[in-house]
Amino acid sequence: MQRRERTRHLIELGGLVQKAGLVELTDDDRATLYGAMLELAGRASDENAGDILALWKRRGKRAFDMEASADKKPSDNG
Repeated sequence: MQRRERTRHLIELGGLVQKAGLVELTDDDRATLYGAMLELAGRASDENAGDILALWKRRGKRAFDMEASADKKPSDNG
């Protein structure tokens, strides 16, 4: 059961990488993706970590909210 939950969690994280456009941006280069993530982890570990994490969280929530509201709007196709 725990293995299944962990697998689901990892798949969701991979989906966020895809959703953020990083796969296309890096031409699916895993070394570039990993390097970018290491850079982010480094930034989140310095003395301004609290501010940086708060900024990222606000941006992420705003993007999720915009996506959710776009999904609720009626389609213009019909």
